[in-house]
Amino acid sequence: MSEAATPQEDLGDDAEHRSGPDIGRSSAIMASGTLFSRVLGFARNSLTAYVVGLTIIAADAWNAANTLPNIFHLLIAGGVLNAVIVPQITRAMRDADGGTTYINRLLTLSVTALAVITLLLMLAAPLLVSLVVSSSWPPEARTLATAFAVLCLPQVFFYGLYTLLGQVLTAHHKFGAFMWSPALANLVAIGGLLWFVVTDQTRQGSVDEWTPTMIAVLGGSATVSIALQAFALVPALRSTGLRFRPVWGLRGSGLRGASRMAMWAFAAVVVGQGAYLVNSRVLTGALHAADAQGVEGAGLTAYANAFLLFMLPHGIITVSLVTALFTRISHAAHDGDTRAVAADLRRGLTLPGAILLPGTAAILLVSPWLLAAVLPGTPRDQTDASVGVLVAMMIGLVPYGWFFLVQRAFYAYEDGRTPFVLQLVLTGVALTFTFVGSIGAPVHAATWVGLGQTVSNLAAAIIGLWLLRGRLGSLGLARVVRQFARMGIATALGTLVGWGVLRGLLVVVDGGTWVGALAITALVGVVVVAVALAVSLRLRVEEVSELLAPLTRRLRRG
Repeated sequence: MSEAATPQEDLGDDAEHRSGPDIGRSSAIMASGTLFSRVLGFARNSLTAYVVGLTIIAADAWNAANTLPNIFHLLIAGGVLNAVIVPQITRAMRDADGGTTYINRLLTLSVTALAVITLLLMLAAPLLVSLVVSSSWPPEARTLATAFAVLCLPQVFFYGLYTLLGQVLTAHHKFGAFMWSPALANLVAIGGLLWFVVTDQTRQGSVDEWTPTMIAVLGGSATVSIALQAFALVPALRSTGLRFRPVWGLRGSGLRGASRMAMWAFAAVVVGQGAYLVNSRVLTGALHAADAQGVEGAGLTAYANAFLLFMLPHGIITVSLVTALFTRISHAAHDGDTRAVAADLRRGLTLPGAILLPGTAAILLVSPWLLAAVLPGTPRDQTDASVGVLVAMMIGLVPYGWFFLVQRAFYAYEDGRTPFVLQLVLTGVALTFTFVGSIGAPVHAATWVGLGQTVSNLAAAIIGLWLLRGRLGSLGLARVVRQFARMGIATALGTLVGWGVLRGLLVVVDGGTWVGALAITALVGVVVVAVALAVSLRLRVEEVSELLAPLTRRLRRG
């Protein structure tokens, strides 16, 4: 990724402070909403593990079924709508009506399509379940997964609606409701899980112990939560001045052009979700094999829990920053301002790293105690079985964010073909690791899948940046390398101090208890990050100063 500095790099840095939406403020709004939602998400996930289990077949039946809506959300909404809506609405907002006709036509067609697709998916629930669970599963486990799937698949419609309305709000620089409404969804889901506790239902039971009422409460509350998440955006949408009126047809809307890019985006997500189906079958099969051997293994549920932890820093830091930058990049790309695009790319590459590097190091250092702390109702042998996959994922946190940014840079130029090619590379590398995991010991299968995610995102990000350099000219990546070298030194020192604190805590704190695990996780994590940030400031890492600026300003006012 290194390249020599050029005069263009120096000139491009001026664009980093150009007029436009306040990235720091926008990111802070999104990060706060994401943080609150993720905290509630951890509570929901902890309750889920307490109620359903972590390394048992019934838990994987629930996770396989509840993952299906996410797969199709990514196919229908995440891959297509996120790729095209913001650039297209940004252009349409320059029309005489401020983009109202375009948005109404988009909503009309998309909501209708979502309703039809959701109905078809519900009818195909048994077939879909057979795609995500291992063929080695007994019939009663498949039946349970199918029942969960029928209740969960309506989420596809509401996820799509949430994405549509949220992207319209993003194009209008209104980020708050979009990032805060998932918190409402988590509260409703938590309510459904608390029913199991309050009514003293069977917890972590076998497949045969799940009654129709238990299935209905768990699956139904999950779907209602996503519906409320979507409808919570309506008041914010009305505040933009938009009044929905059905508008049919494509002529004169510009949607035909958008659809061409959307098809590339859709194809990329199809490839990615195809890989997920392979991973799901491998992981559910590995859990069944480990169970037959009488050992604790990490299956689909353990992988899902590790991924939730992985997504916490990604969602709070990377997504918040990149989402705010995406609108600016889209405007700059439309105006042909390559210097501004390159400047925002550099910011997107380095800003998240200022927090993510020390955060990753902290998580790696305390991973066994972290899992025990966030899953308090789960036996320690089950959480320990998930440590390997968590570590494998976490070392790829920064590359995951890089690829996230690179994709959106190409989408800003309405280029869907290149992200598709990159997705092919990513999937090929990832499935190679999955194959290795499938032929090895079942207890290590999830770790190999996690490593595949890390290596594949790094490869795709590097190739993507090389291709962007060909399109934009110099990206000024020499500065990115220098800043990461400084942040790496700071992170290493923070990790060394954190390791010393960890050794000391283990002498006086019982890490086998939930309180002890929580104390170790919190104290060591704070030390690693605090020391790393302090050293980064001494090394003049501007990204740290920028991220901490809102806090320091508030402290000065106080």
